[in-house]
Parts: sequence; structure tokens; C-alpha cells
Amino acid sequence: MILGLVHEQTGSDGFLVGLGLAVLPVPPLLAAFRWLDRAAPAPRRNLLFAFGWGACAATLVAITVNGFATDWLASSVLPRAPDRADALGTTLVAPVVEETAKAGAVLLLFLHRPRDFGGVVSGVVTAGITATGFAFTENILYLGRAFGEDLALGHSGLESTTLGTFVQRVVMAPLAHPLFTVLVGLGFGAAASVSPRRRTLRTALPLLGLAAAVTLHAVWNGAATLPRPVFLTVYGLFMAPVLVVVTGLALWARRRLLRTVRATLPRYAAAGWLAPPEPYALGCLRARALARDLARRHHGRRAARAVAEYHRAATCLAVLRARAEHGAPPPGFPAHERALLRTLHRHRPLASPATASAALEALPRPSGIWWSRAGVEHGSLVDQEK
Repeated sequence: MILGLVHEQTGSDGFLVGLGLAVLPVPPLLAAFRWLDRAAPAPRRNLLFAFGWGACAATLVAITVNGFATDWLASSVLPRAPDRADALGTTLVAPVVEETAKAGAVLLLFLHRPRDFGGVVSGVVTAGITATGFAFTENILYLGRAFGEDLALGHSGLESTTLGTFVQRVVMAPLAHPLFTVLVGLGFGAAASVSPRRRTLRTALPLLGLAAAVTLHAVWNGAATLPRPVFLTVYGLFMAPVLVVVTGLALWARRRLLRTVRATLPRYAAAGWLAPPEPYALGCLRARALARDLARRHHGRRAARAVAEYHRAATCLAVLRARAEHGAPPPGFPAHERALLRTLHRHRPLASPATASAALEALPRPSGIWWSRAGVEHGSLVDQEK
């Protein structure tokens, strides 16, 4: 449906040109969010759902509702000023409709995949990938329309509307939609860390995030309708600082997640589920990468995938236990913990030696004989190489 609607508004040539240009920022944006998600990677099916929702469902809702609202404003509220009706729809209506539509993906995963929604990082990544899909389809529409106008008016080169649209939407502001919707993700991520008994707070946090996203989106759209110097001023003095703050919060949340892993997993190591050095390796992204490389070097890609799944299960286990100990256990906590422990046990023969070896090689060695003994008992790949 969305492809047919966009094709109808751009034409075949405009659609193909818009598609070719709109796809350019998608791989680096997805790579950036996947990099942020390295500590506790979300299942790919969730990320595919988020991108698909943004690219298809959210854009379909936005195009339909925005078009209806703008037509109503032009015919009923401001019949003598259609330009003002269009600007009003862009500034006041579109931010509410679009951010609510994009937030639908985050809400559905928050409600129906709570096991995969571990906190702020999960919310930021889910929201950012949803918004990336939304911006992709919207850019096809805007760039396709611009190309159609250039064909009709005979514009080309530096005078073309297509070039101006490309510079504004793809070069200067590829992070605009992700930045807006990440605020929604922050709200849902914070709500995931709150006890289910505190229903008012769990409801208020996502709504605050949505309100912030709508406000930021409205400021951006309003600035885009003003002269270029005003737009550039808003871009430099308002949007850029917000981007820096949000990026800093996301990185802080990831560091906090890794600290939680290092603080929580030693209890499972004491119970025999992990080797003593492993909690330290699992709390360090460099050691994790080294463990995957060691497994791949000695046992092939299947072993590297097993290590990655082992690390993800251990991280989820740490987050789950930490939330339970802080009074916010997710639904089905005992069953989820057992499932994660079974995953650890299944992948342990391949993953544990590589992870323990990575701890020995990448992290400072605490004093005491237990560290070196653990490496020997679990078949340290570093020792095997030597």
C-alpha cells in the first residue's frame, strides 16, 4: 500500500530517483544503532519489525492523516490562506501524527516483547531504527516529488529542487527523525526499569518522551518554513546540542549496562554457571570481540555465533537479575531466567573457553591464584596457543 501511494505521488522516474538517493543514509544509520546495541544485541526480528513499521505502517498513517488534516485546514479553517494552512499542518499536525505513529513500534515491542526490552539502550535502538525506516520512505516521497518538479520546469544542476532537497534532508539532517523518536525510546526505556507496581510512572515516562519528541519535531518543522538563516540558527543552537545530549545519554546508558553485567554475573560464576574470569570479559566490549575472534579462529563461524549468543544470554541474565533485585522484575522472571541459563549451558562448551581466554588477554588480572587456575580449568585458548 505504501509503495503504491508513494509511486502515485512521485511517478515512476521520481520513485526510482528518490529510492536511489533515500537509501544512501540508511546503512550508516543502521550501523550506528547496531554499534550502540553491541552490549545486549536485540533479536534481529525485533529490529526488522521496527524498521518495517517505520517504513510502511507509520508512513502510511502519516501520509493519510497529514493529507486529510491539511485539506481540512485549507477548506474549513483557513479557506482564504491555503499557504498558512499548509504551514500550520506542517508545524502543528504533522509532528503529533508522525511521532505517535512511529511510537507504535516501540509500544508494541515494549508490551509484547518485554524480555527483549531491557532498558534505555533498547528503547533508543528500537526508536532510532523505527525512525530510520520512516525517514527512508519519507525521503523517497520528498526527493521523488522534487525530481518530478525539476522535470516539469526544466531545472538541473545547482538550481534543481532535487539537489536542494537532498542536501537538506540527507546531508544536513539524516538524524532528524531518529533524534525526535529516540526521545520516545528514552521514555519507554526508563519505564522498563521501573517496577510494574508503579503504573503511573510507567505510563507517564513514555508520554513525557512522546511530548518531547513532538515538541522537538514541531520546532524543526517550524524552522524549516522560515528563512534559511533562521533555520540554520535553530539547527546550530538548538538541534545540535540536543543531539549531543541524547548521544551522551545513550552512551552513558550503555556503560551503565556493562557495569551492571560486571557487578551481577559473579553471583552466577560462584554458582558454577560461568568461569570466574568471564563476568569481567562480559562487561568489556573489547574482550567480547576478542572472544568471538578466538572462537572463529579455532572452531569457525559457528563457534563465533555461539559465543555471540552466549554473551547476549549472559547480558540479558545480568539485566534481568538486576531488575529483580531492584524491585522491577519483568513478568515471568523465573521462567525467563531458566531459559537464559539453558542457553548458557547449551553454548558453554564452545563459548566459555573463548570468553575466559579473552578475559586473561584483554583485562587486568586481579591478584590471587584463582584467576590463572580458572583459565587452565576451562581450557584457555591463550594457553593452548602458547
